[in-house]
Amino acid sequence: QVQVVESGGGLVQPGGSLRLSCAATGRIIPIYSMGWYRQTPGKQRELVAEVTVSNGNTAYSDSVKGRFTLSRDNAKNVAYLQMNNLQPEDTAVYYCKCRPNAWSPGYWGQGTQVTVSS
Repeated sequence: QVQVVESGGGLVQPGGSLRLSCAATGRIIPIYSMGWYRQTPGKQRELVAEVTVSNGNTAYSDSVKGRFTLSRDNAKNVAYLQMNNLQPEDTAVYYCKCRPNAWSPGYWGQGTQVTVSS
């Protein structure tokens, strides 16, 4: 059984920071990739950042480049999303997706709410 669990969301003022964590356990080890996505009501889930574990290649959406940083602790199968200079448009439910290989649709976490508001 695979479990993907996110944590670290919350309410923050514009310009503030948050760090999200994603932990993967179960029959997904070794992990091929870990990624963060976000979704707002009425919109499709969009990629925020994703890392390929084997080579460390990381991709970011244009909207978060320079503000968000994805890092990982391979030994613990944990990925982090450091979010700086948060803006109201970053408000969303953030989901973590882990894939055991390149052709897997992946396993999703339950999501964590991030709200940026003054």
